[in-house]
Amino acid sequence: MKTIGIVAEYNPFHLGHAYHIRESRRKTEDEDAAVVAVMSGDFVQRGEAAVFSKYARAEAACRSGADLVVELPLPWAISSAEGFAEGAVKLLAAIGVDSLSFGSETADLEELWEIAGLLTDKDLNGEIRYLLRSEPAQSYASARQTCMENRMGKPLPMLQQPNNILALEYLKVIRKERLSLSPMAVQRQGAGHDEEGVGEFLSAAELRKRLRSGEKLTSLVPVEAEAVFQRELAAGRTVLETERIELLMLSRLRFLREEDFLQLPGAENGLGTRLYRAVRSEHSFEAVLSSTATRRYPLARVRRLCLSAVLGSVREIGLESPPYARILAFNERGRALLHHLPVSGDFQILTKSAHISDMAPQAQRVFRLGADAHDFYTLFYQSKQERKCGEDWRTGPVICL
Repeated sequence: MKTIGIVAEYNPFHLGHAYHIRESRRKTEDEDAAVVAVMSGDFVQRGEAAVFSKYARAEAACRSGADLVVELPLPWAISSAEGFAEGAVKLLAAIGVDSLSFGSETADLEELWEIAGLLTDKDLNGEIRYLLRSEPAQSYASARQTCMENRMGKPLPMLQQPNNILALEYLKVIRKERLSLSPMAVQRQGAGHDEEGVGEFLSAAELRKRLRSGEKLTSLVPVEAEAVFQRELAAGRTVLETERIELLMLSRLRFLREEDFLQLPGAENGLGTRLYRAVRSEHSFEAVLSSTATRRYPLARVRRLCLSAVLGSVREIGLESPPYARILAFNERGRALLHHLPVSGDFQILTKSAHISDMAPQAQRVFRLGADAHDFYTLFYQSKQERKCGEDWRTGPVICL
């Protein structure tokens, strides 16, 4: 059975995602190819809570084209683009998928591969650090853009396009780790990342905006996904109100000491201290973000830092890649695939939470981080009755048969 890996957040799953899955199978020339999606959990890479839980989003994806949905553990899900890509791609490689399919603003895989090769050049980081020392106000992304354009002798707008950025990070991991994954680029359709749009393919950001304004997603997402989302909305298991989130986030941040901030991933070069001082002086979570963010420290990075502080994800986790593959959902084809996934002493397929106790201490710590994060996430639900604790320890994969 051919297998296609996809890295996703599905926040929420929409028609563009369904198109990506269909197009990936078409490019593989095997309509029976199994699609394995590695998906962020309850918190996503931009540093925010997902609008639906990981269980609901995994089910929506599995009922709409994916065959097996695996959770990307929290430390990698809320990492930088580089850390996010590294964790997801290594997880897909450990599962043994044949190819990695990604959406991008350009489908020119040859050019993406060439740029990814330059980005892995050891001398590039030295050039970027030199530029940052001479112009400390600019961001790392801006400095990298300048250095890459100097090397290639032409403008590289693709380095500023969100899906291309992630595509390049995926390719970097494949190159550096010499993985056997075969890359596949699918041209992104419709509205761009975080853009408003019209027509069939709206962005996930636009759909989140419509959900928060009380609109239904009828005709904007696959029918199967809509049924899942309507069920969650009716049960009050949605995260749409920002005021409660911001208050809970700020309350947790105010309990932390400065040394706690200094231990956070990405808190180097004074950013941890800067965030701590903002927490101690600002009146709201949004004010903390705006007073901490600078051109060098973009808002998304500060949001991720806050999430790491609140959820307890620290630098000392000590793992380069996820130690297990936790299955969130599967269908008939996914169930057949489960019987053929590789298992080793250092990497396990996790279908029952109770089995985490048999794994190494670091793997247990990673799972507990995600379980605690889910307990925090449920406090954002609209329904008080659904704000239950310990759900990650009781819930198994959603079976979509």
